Amino acid sequence: MALVGLVRVSTDKQNVDRQHDALDPICIKVFEEKVSGKLAVADRPGLSAAVDYLRSGDMLCVQEVDRLGRDTLTGLMTLAELFKRDIAVKVLEGVGAGEHKEMNLLLELALVLASERRRDIVKKTKDGLDAARSRGRVGGRRPVMTEALTIQAVVLREKGFTLRQIQPHLRIAEGKHKGKNPSIGAISQALRERDTEAAAPEGGRP
Repeated sequence: MALVGLVRVSTDKQNVDRQHDALDPICIKVFEEKVSGKLAVADRPGLSAAVDYLRSGDMLCVQEVDRLGRDTLTGLMTLAELFKRDIAVKVLEGVGAGEHKEMNLLLELALVLASERRRDIVKKTKDGLDAARSRGRVGGRRPVMTEALTIQAVVLREKGFTLRQIQPHLRIAEGKHKGKNPSIGAISQALRERDTEAAAPEGGRP
């Protein structure tokens, strides 16, 4: 069985070093592409080359599941095609971490979270820029614990994970802390706020 890596970013300006650092030492070959994760397999040069290289029984390795597809549908279609070819998938980090030979709820959850994280990034970026422009500034600070990261933390807590066990599974996607784990304090605060929202009566009625 061969372990083959896939590195993907959406644009030429994005850095691929972190993904290569994770994949290069363990894979016999690593394919790279700088295209949108919303494209079909046939339109992605790196993924297509990896699929052509892989043989039945081999395993495609990615750092996080959203390297396979940026939205839920694309990710599911990509995985379906790989599994149909008897190619397993190894995810190194995140909710979907582990080796997979067929579709399962953990992978589906990881893809949903990846898609929500992307939507959250886009929305937060737009809202931040709009707010900044209204004040005559360009830019805007994004919260460390986004909605997608908070959902991921909630899911892990429900599985019995402690805050320290949750922390390594969360990865900041944007800003100067991109690629790092949020602090224990930030995770705790986000979970407390989520619990407060969940406990609030609907419509303000007891």
